Amino acid sequence: MRKKWLAVLMAVSIFCLMLSGCSPAAGKGDVIKIGEAVALTGDNSAWGQPEKNALEMEIAKINANGGVMGKQLQLIAYDTRGDATEGVNVTKRLISDGVCAIIGPGQSGVAIAMSSVTEPGKVPFIATSATNPKVTVDEKTGQVRKFSFRTCFIDPFQGTVAAQFAAKDLKLKTAAVIYDVGSDYSSWLGKYFIEEFEKQGGKIVANEAFRSGELDFRAVLGKIKETQPEILFIPTMQKEASLIIKQSADLGIKTQYIGGDGWASPDLVTLGGPAVEGSYFVNVASLEDPDIQGFVKEYKEKYKADPVMPNPVMAIDALYAIIDAIKQTNGTDPVKIAEQLEKTKDLQVLSGKLTIDPATHNPLNKPAIIQKVEGGNFILFKKYVTE
Repeated sequence: MRKKWLAVLMAVSIFCLMLSGCSPAAGKGDVIKIGEAVALTGDNSAWGQPEKNALEMEIAKINANGGVMGKQLQLIAYDTRGDATEGVNVTKRLISDGVCAIIGPGQSGVAIAMSSVTEPGKVPFIATSATNPKVTVDEKTGQVRKFSFRTCFIDPFQGTVAAQFAAKDLKLKTAAVIYDVGSDYSSWLGKYFIEEFEKQGGKIVANEAFRSGELDFRAVLGKIKETQPEILFIPTMQKEASLIIKQSADLGIKTQYIGGDGWASPDLVTLGGPAVEGSYFVNVASLEDPDIQGFVKEYKEKYKADPVMPNPVMAIDALYAIIDAIKQTNGTDPVKIAEQLEKTKDLQVLSGKLTIDPATHNPLNKPAIIQKVEGGNFILFKKYVTE
């Protein structure tokens, strides 16, 4: 009977947390709990593990210097595996743990799913590299989600950057697109590229889809080869991009490969080999960015590896936005933190100054980075602002 009553009490407690936002005091005692929803296993772990490492390193420094408002920060990180369902489960656990805010996730599909929990739960999250507009704005109502934020740019912006770079900088006129029909990130980024490329006077000669999990793209690439595009835009993650480029080269397709921030993993080079040399992609941050060299040095000394961009930098930006909100509201009430995050203006974070647009909860005036694959490395080609 005692076990039965305990189960009932736990169910009631979780129901309260989810529907009425009555989370436990996130800063009660000497600890301020901050959650992290992050992909530590699976295809997205290449970014997730460095993100967690970066937050642990930064929080250790903050705690060594007295913490925040005299309290120590505690990072509670759970593995989403880059999966939307698991992202929902992780979010429920973090809210029940009493976090005042959540950093992450890095995947748009996971972030959109998480909002179904954070909105009724009234606990904010700040996505690190989830670039789909629907993360912070409800597609059905057109209204901003009160508890969803991000520190990265959005897909319409990076799609526009990629298209303008291709048309204006590379002066190329024809493009083909191959995208993952099962991915919000891939589908929408491809759409935004097409719209802007055509606006710039370019011509889309092929727009082909594949299904998530496919590894052999030769049939689709055969169709694309017939159109002889000057550009092959591949708005996918690094695994699919590397395989597409390698198989494209095997088929004798002569084109310029361009992608989005999903390429920003060493796996692109490991899997793609020489075929990916000379490719370009859009990113949020670069190891060569002079503004983050102190962080890069610290990370390399501690973990004996480079931080894989952009998630570590975007996560630290999110951390400092949350800390600022805690200080400004003089507490750890998640609702008040969300209200303050919306007011963030010219806050100095790792990547520069952060201002949140209250109408969209996206950062304002964040430039894109164009990187080039050269010698097996990602070279900062230029910082890019759309016209």
